[in-house]
Amino acid sequence: MGVVVGKKFLLFLFFLFLNRGTPEDQHGSATAKASMAATAERKVEVFDTEEEVAVSLAKYIADLSDKFCKERGAFTIVLSGGSLIESLRKLVEPQYIDSVEWSKWHVFWVDERVVPKDHKDSNYKLAYDGLLSKVPILPGNVYAINDALSAEGAADDYETRLKHLVNCGVLALSAASGFPKFDLMLLGMGPDGHVASLFPGHPLLKENKRWVTFIKDSPKPPPERITFTFPVINSSAYIALVVTGAPQAGAVQRALGNGQNSDKLPVQMVSPEGELTWFLDKDAASKL
Repeated sequence: MGVVVGKKFLLFLFFLFLNRGTPEDQHGSATAKASMAATAERKVEVFDTEEEVAVSLAKYIADLSDKFCKERGAFTIVLSGGSLIESLRKLVEPQYIDSVEWSKWHVFWVDERVVPKDHKDSNYKLAYDGLLSKVPILPGNVYAINDALSAEGAADDYETRLKHLVNCGVLALSAASGFPKFDLMLLGMGPDGHVASLFPGHPLLKENKRWVTFIKDSPKPPPERITFTFPVINSSAYIALVVTGAPQAGAVQRALGNGQNSDKLPVQMVSPEGELTWFLDKDAASKL
């Protein structure tokens, strides 16, 4: 259901299975331009342009960084690939370069392609070129995969490193699930509704023991990848789903609309312990 008021696109989405809570205050001047539908745990924000998405997303991340750095002296943030990194471009502007406590950031990846770090398909390279090389994050706090290992070996190694960080107190464990609890996970979504490297109909959607697993038959190249599992994704304190562009509109409609479908898209399985916020531009929300 949508109402156009001037240049603002107002969207109210009601989740039948989450019928508690009241709308929360909008954050930031850019966010005030967007519409928001909320329960206590889930918000959907629709912006006129991708530029407005990027502005609001930067403030959202900076605010959470400030919150967690004050509360526990560190901020654990998980990146993904694709267009997400371009949407983080506002973080390299002076207001954030000078104010964010970058030295307290710990950066992870929700999934990674098993390729060398300087390969064009590497999510690490994408993040390094677009963000990490432009902000003063400590190199030792950036946790890329070991690209010298096989897909299975890289997944095992990454999980072992996460467990070491739990033992060191960098990462917390969820009291509810026993899986690592990241402060913020930033997810994109493909036109098929996949998140991380968890694709529709793939057996890995049901993996519930491993923290990090591997895939050798990805329907999207390159075929070999590692990925967090849904128990890890859903143990997060905050998740932002950042989706822009018309090609994603069909999957957004299926995920957020009122239609019934027995086969859930992977994105519909994203359900964090904490708060989920969708950041959409008008094109991505065009079929709602």
